[in-house]
Amino acid sequence: MAETPLPASPQASPAASLVQYDDFTKLELRVATVVECKTHPNADKLLVLQIDLGGERRQICAGLRQHYAPEQLVGSRSSSSPTSPAADARGSKPGNAPGRTDAAGGKVIVVSPSEPAAAGSKVS
Repeated sequence: MAETPLPASPQASPAASLVQYDDFTKLELRVATVVECKTHPNADKLLVLQIDLGGERRQICAGLRQHYAPEQLVGSRSSSSPTSPAADARGSKPGNAPGRTDAAGGKVIVVSPSEPAAAGSKVS
């Protein structure tokens, strides 16, 4: 049976493509708690975050500096993928603090659980 493509989201970029289900299932998403956050000394757009993934602490960089003061993110929860490939992002693993851009104001809004969730909880 041929796969019917879904209509493009009005906010999707022209370069965006659908991820195959088999590839998506390879991701492991867990709730991450930001335990420390500071500005990156060598990058105008990056924040350096220390996150707790429930027994594992990781340093990541995220391009949130123009949208958040570091102290605003400490204690916040989002999701992160401990199975993402290790890559150098100016000395840290790249961050995948999921967010979306508010169409009206252009601010990036970090996506977080709507209910309390422990660091390391699996996102499914």
